[in-house]
Amino acid sequence: QVRLVESGGGLVQPGGSLRLSCAASVSIFIVNVMSWFRQTPGKKREFVATITSSGTSNYADSVKGRCTIPRDNAKNTVYMQMDSLKLEDTAVYYCYGRVSGESYWGQGTQVTVSS
Repeated sequence: QVRLVESGGGLVQPGGSLRLSCAASVSIFIVNVMSWFRQTPGKKREFVATITSSGTSNYADSVKGRCTIPRDNAKNTVYMQMDSLKLEDTAVYYCYGRVSGESYWGQGTQVTVSS
């Protein structure tokens, strides 16, 4: 069983920055893919960013250029750094991990962008 625990959400002003953390209960060397998704009420969960175990990253068009997904292998943690936040970035952000074909989700952390 793999546990993913997110942290770092909160209230941020438009134009501001935030960094979310996703700590895994296992070595992230064995996690094939770690990703961030987000969801707002009444909408489907949408992809935000992903990084593979080899370090290849990919981003949704809506966040490309203002989002990075660095990883700290020593801490078994993946981050999501997002700058130039917009009102439409308000959502619950979820960490996702895939290990040997099994999918795991964190509990989610709320991010609210508001002035």
